[in-house]
Amino acid sequence: MRPRDNVPIVSWLLLKGRCRDCDAQVSRRYPIIELVTAAAFAGVTLVMAGAVLDARSVPYALAAVTALVAHLYFASISIALAAIDLDTHRLPDAIVLPSYAVGGALLSIAAIAADDLEGLATAAAGAGILFSLYLTLAMITPRGMGMGDVKLSGLIGLYLGWAGWSAIAVGTLAAFLLGGVLGIILLATRRASRNTGIPFGPWMLGGAWMGIMLGEPIAQGYLAIFGLD
Repeated sequence: MRPRDNVPIVSWLLLKGRCRDCDAQVSRRYPIIELVTAAAFAGVTLVMAGAVLDARSVPYALAAVTALVAHLYFASISIALAAIDLDTHRLPDAIVLPSYAVGGALLSIAAIAADDLEGLATAAAGAGILFSLYLTLAMITPRGMGMGDVKLSGLIGLYLGWAGWSAIAVGTLAAFLLGGVLGIILLATRRASRNTGIPFGPWMLGGAWMGIMLGEPIAQGYLAIFGLD
């Protein structure tokens, strides 16, 4: 493969899904993941660009841009981890563990620049809360919760905490709801049994993004139903 053959999506289309040198078939999975990543980047940027444009000073602009970069990074590893977990039932430490340092550093810079140490404290609290929750579940039901999920939970909690307490609540519950619905569907269609291992990482990540993007309106809507808003 030449360097020019690594242009996302375009190279696969131009080469008609085959290697230029050996004519081997290149899986459609590659352009699909590239397309999903591009869509995720566009969506995250669209949602968070307002904070960048509305920044009233250089420090606030730096904070908004750094927070955007942190979430684009999280989007990219979310897609990679979900795809890997679906294939191998593993969440590689090589991706998860360094992401604590990357996410923590970027969000810390954003918090310091915007003088938002409370937001940083909530992010740290979110990481601790979710890690403790998943570690407890793994100790109680080791066959139902793997250590890869536990390691990922703290990272997810970091980003949910940055988005606020509503995001933590919604993102955590959404993961179990999404995973539970999938399990029921698989059991009902007999594509899985009670002993079948189902990767939970994708649903943890899906729930996380639901919390990040929609946590506040979902929480407010739920409270409004009971007249607590």
